[in-house]
Amino acid sequence: MAGGGGKPGAGSSAGPGTDSYAAMVERAKGLIPELRDRAPRTEELRRLPPETERALHESGLFRIVQPRRVGGSELDYVALVDCADALGQADASVAWNFANLASHHWMLGMFDRHAQDAVWNANADALIASSFIFPAGRARKADGGYVLRGHWPFSSGVESCEWNMLAGVVSSDDEADGIEYRIFLLNRSDYRINDTWNATGLCGTGSNDVWVEDTFVAEKMTVSVSELTGGPTPGSEVNPNALYALPVFSLFPYVLSGVGLGNAQACLNDYVEFARHRASTYNRAKVSDLQTTQIKIAEASAKIDAARLVMRTNCIEAMDDARRGRVPDLAGKTKLRRDGAFSVNLCTEAVSLLFAASGARSLFTSGALQRQFRDAHAVNSHLAFNFDAAGTNYGRVALDLPSENLTL
Repeated sequence: MAGGGGKPGAGSSAGPGTDSYAAMVERAKGLIPELRDRAPRTEELRRLPPETERALHESGLFRIVQPRRVGGSELDYVALVDCADALGQADASVAWNFANLASHHWMLGMFDRHAQDAVWNANADALIASSFIFPAGRARKADGGYVLRGHWPFSSGVESCEWNMLAGVVSSDDEADGIEYRIFLLNRSDYRINDTWNATGLCGTGSNDVWVEDTFVAEKMTVSVSELTGGPTPGSEVNPNALYALPVFSLFPYVLSGVGLGNAQACLNDYVEFARHRASTYNRAKVSDLQTTQIKIAEASAKIDAARLVMRTNCIEAMDDARRGRVPDLAGKTKLRRDGAFSVNLCTEAVSLLFAASGARSLFTSGALQRQFRDAHAVNSHLAFNFDAAGTNYGRVALDLPSENLTL
């Protein structure tokens, strides 16, 4: 896995330059052969196979950004990119669920300790799903908490999870109070799962719908988005590492950007291997001797390398800023969102380029290329990677207009 390095800042013991960090990335790489072989079955099941889920647990990968005080690795944030990059070179669906579910241990570390204890005291390995589509949920204030209802799509890996973080809008009878964006942590007994995930890409993620009907959620089992914009959070008292002081939704794209990166890298690796050993079907010319082949490899690899550099640099710099107590201003936050979308778009462009260059062989369902193409475009369809949205908001802020992203 190529890409930028960077030493961890002061006070870090699990950053990109440490042995423990490198060991965890190597564990992810070590899973590539078996996960790649299992990819067709993962698509058929439409969720992670039990043996894949077990391997991710046994490797410790689900817990890479979980607080050390409960047995997690507490690695730097860029670990999500690097490990998803490795797993994505095997199967984007596995990498997607890994990154999603691992990141929720990081987010839970920012909740009130009561919420952390409710989950981790019972089972430190418990998996937590999510759906951060705020308009999908509506909540009203009640004595000691909130009453929540809603219907959320795209809750990836939800069948494997004991808990779920669901986003909602809190409204008040007093119009002067306005509305509030808040995240609610619910046990599986408090929501219903609808099996709706029949998709053309990321088929194995089991990103099903979740329903909640007027369920009470205690105040301490929730967190306001305004508490996750950078700096101390409700969880800082027990989790003082700078990892838990990062601006959550500014860095949101990088939870999943490594998936698109690894998928594109796998596509490039496969194409190079094909080109080295094949001859044209029609004139038997060596594919490797064709100038067009050489140019396509150069262009795709440049896009992938540039994407990796952008992703990793932004995550490493964000950690360095957090260690120094610095929170990016609105312009900096919109830049993070812009770069997250742009870098994944580069990966999608690289896959599309290689798919087109592969000719008729790309059409066979028995090969990995068609899955890599479908998965690349499925990753790119996530709102976090919509460059029109991220670019518009970046441009608005650059022009001194109000931001349209209410989570930053």
